[in-house]
Amino acid sequence: MPLRKEERLLDFRKEEFKVSYHFYKCEESGEEFTDDVLDNLNLTQLYNQYRVKYGIPMIDEIKKIRENYGLSAAKMSDVLGFGVNVYRQYEAGEMPSVTNGRLIRMASDPKEFNKLLEIGKNALEKHEYERVSKKVAEAEKGWDFIDAIIEERMFRSKLPDEYNGYRVPDINRIGWMVKFFAQALQPVTTKLNKLMFYADFGHYKRYGTSISGLKYHAIQMGPVPVNYGGIYNYLYNAGYIKVEERVFGDYLGEEFLPGGEPLQLESVDSVFEATEKEVLQLVVEEIGGLKTKQLIKVSHEEDGWRDNNESFERISYQYAFDLKAI
Repeated sequence: MPLRKEERLLDFRKEEFKVSYHFYKCEESGEEFTDDVLDNLNLTQLYNQYRVKYGIPMIDEIKKIRENYGLSAAKMSDVLGFGVNVYRQYEAGEMPSVTNGRLIRMASDPKEFNKLLEIGKNALEKHEYERVSKKVAEAEKGWDFIDAIIEERMFRSKLPDEYNGYRVPDINRIGWMVKFFAQALQPVTTKLNKLMFYADFGHYKRYGTSISGLKYHAIQMGPVPVNYGGIYNYLYNAGYIKVEERVFGDYLGEEFLPGGEPLQLESVDSVFEATEKEVLQLVVEEIGGLKTKQLIKVSHEEDGWRDNNESFERISYQYAFDLKAI
């Protein structure tokens, strides 16, 4: 049965949202079928729009917010006044109420979380309260705060939307992606930009979210991450990559090499989900062997580039569903 897609309205909590609905259709009977993968893709599109509309954090945000303060899911529930195991259920994918979702979003700000911590401190043992208070103070004044400013300058808006694949950009994940491609292929800048694009859009095509949270726009040489120069420079200074100048025919280019220790399977497993590793490897296998000029030509066949290159516009991740190369 061929895979089909069409725009449909799906209901969630008495509201309708338009999604690119994917399904298999039997050409003989006309019956439509889905499997677990397609159900997840269709629902992810629906839930992403609901979360954005009401300011509810994405699943990875919910987990990261808690981890930033060194709390277990059970203790985070206690501090925020949720029921037993509620925060754990949100991390597992259950949709928070609008009120709880906005409370979690507010808790991502250390100053606001400090107020919530004071209100809910009786839910913690004395030593737990002191430890978390110290963590909050460090987040307000320390390197976490400085890193947040740097990321804000690199990515500008960090709220999830259709232009970053409904994922908050994370410089650490971006660094590991770049290092992965640097180790596997030693690409030049132009080729690396295309590999990143296909990894992010390829994952969105299959699973409804990007890997890195990067935004892309269309330029003459094909799709590129917004502010890629500043991002790669940061990754170089942070030790994720090394850059070496190399002669390519009649011009000089920069070749990306992995920085620090070589990537091991365990370290990749600790950063990426199984679906993300699958797509990263797919990109290496399917288009990693193409020369830079060939990859530029391939990227020029994508609708996302064709429709946006003349105006240098950002490319919506909705174009991922029409991706041709992978």
